[in-house]
Amino acid sequence: MLNYIWGGMIVISIIVSVFTGRAEETAAAAVSGADSAVQLCIGLLGIVCLWTGLAKIGEKSGLVKIIAKIFKPIMKIIFPKLSPESVAYGSIVLNITANLLGMGNAATPLGIKAMQELDRENKHRSFPSNEMCTLVIINTASIQLIPATIISLRQMYGSQASGEIILPVWIVSVCALIVGITVSKIMERRKRL
Repeated sequence: MLNYIWGGMIVISIIVSVFTGRAEETAAAAVSGADSAVQLCIGLLGIVCLWTGLAKIGEKSGLVKIIAKIFKPIMKIIFPKLSPESVAYGSIVLNITANLLGMGNAATPLGIKAMQELDRENKHRSFPSNEMCTLVIINTASIQLIPATIISLRQMYGSQASGEIILPVWIVSVCALIVGITVSKIMERRKRL
């Protein structure tokens, strides 16, 4: 569906640019946008490689198990049916840790792995489990202690105070997480009744 929306927007913009006499400007903007996208991807590639590597080191060194112990009381409340010994539990802890450290791009593959593990444990394959829905909410809220990716992007584009967004990011993320998990738990109870 999204492909049709984007395709429609592109076709409409080309038609409008031809009828308004701005076809050359549209073509130049497309080339300029593609150039900017490539530069942005190359700039973010280093950040993603760094944080993904650090996450792998943390996993191999046992740091994930230490963090899992710290998160255990919270994880019991959020994921009551999930066993702390399961692969899904470790993947979720890695994902949450990556998000906390502001490694949004590195958290994505970790979140996908966690979701695959939760899907393996799901008894009703045609519907997502409560744990899967909760993980989506946690990833969407994405509480970050240091929003490294956003700060790096702001520095790349010349911001004089790239770190001034930390407090607003904390406030918005915590509010989103509280609302999301509250609604999720309410829906779980309604489903049981």
